[in-house]
Amino acid sequence: MTSGRPGTGIRLSDDQRLAWVRLIRSENIGPVTFRELVNHFGSGVAALSAAPELARRGGRTIRICSEAEAARELAALDRLGGQMVAMGEPDYPAALRHVADAPPLVAVVGDITVLSRPMVAIVGSRNASVAGRKFAAIVARGLGEAGYVVTSGLARGIDGAAHEAALSTGTVAVLAGGLDHIYPPEHADLARRIAAQGGALITEMPVGHEPRGRDFPRRNRIISGVSLAVAVVEAAERSGSLITARCAAEQGRLVFAAPGSPLDPRAAGSNRLIKEGAHIATSPDDVIAEIDPMLGRQRRDEAEEPGAEPVPPDDVSDDERERVIAALGPTPVEIDEIIRFTGARPAVVHLVLLELALAGRLERHGGQRVSMV
Repeated sequence: MTSGRPGTGIRLSDDQRLAWVRLIRSENIGPVTFRELVNHFGSGVAALSAAPELARRGGRTIRICSEAEAARELAALDRLGGQMVAMGEPDYPAALRHVADAPPLVAVVGDITVLSRPMVAIVGSRNASVAGRKFAAIVARGLGEAGYVVTSGLARGIDGAAHEAALSTGTVAVLAGGLDHIYPPEHADLARRIAAQGGALITEMPVGHEPRGRDFPRRNRIISGVSLAVAVVEAAERSGSLITARCAAEQGRLVFAAPGSPLDPRAAGSNRLIKEGAHIATSPDDVIAEIDPMLGRQRRDEAEEPGAEPVPPDDVSDDERERVIAALGPTPVEIDEIIRFTGARPAVVHLVLLELALAGRLERHGGQRVSMV
């Protein structure tokens, strides 16, 4: 029997998927309320039955999405060649599942297997300089060659340059609207090529939904949520890219920023991120050197050192894990200090910290410091 709870790792039945669509499209039911309802009542079907009475007890009547509406949405998605993936199903991005307000369902067009690979986001100014676009492309190509999928928001400027550079190695575009409403319109061809060349387009919005201003910050939390890290290039003050960076920090992801000229307002936000503790990114290697150990990967500059062996993610003893966790507390401490204090392998420390971050138990601070939540 399949399960209707989030995070079970089992595929939903058609009836359960329809119930999930109806529930998340109903009035006043967002991702957090959805998860609480399903966890409390045991399935989407049971939660859907209970929701109207719960709302009445709370003081009002809410509109519940009808079965016909949900069926039309799924049929429209099918006509686009897409599919709806539920939280906890094998194809749902593993890192995103641990975000508190993660969407219970995402619509996907393209190669769905790309969502199972490690991802790194590159975001930045829409009104990007030539140098900024070039640097974004360099970082995207370097990440792709190192085996990472590049994620971004399909926007003009930095986003588009990153997607273009990562087409051959895999890139994921997170949309603010439905899969049939590509924004900006001039990136429709880019979106088509992403889906056709081994990448994917994903969104939490239904087919037919035209993106509004408030949808873009919601999209940004997904960009950071699916990623191990976020690299910001040419972000102005109060830009959407800084929202993505803030989401990344809150989600326990690494934040990188490319330094820019203090005379260029397009670099004011990214320069401020560096002042606040973001890692400096002047090449793809700056990013790769930090995230490779999280996955137990061997650093490329250590590849020819005798005796240097990659550490598989499952090659962590209970004693090593316990020593790392015991070294953590509510006071921020440098990661290098944890390595020295515990005597654990650096790759093991980074991997345990990633486990804790994805479980919502770790907070990252500036200066390579971390603390327990």
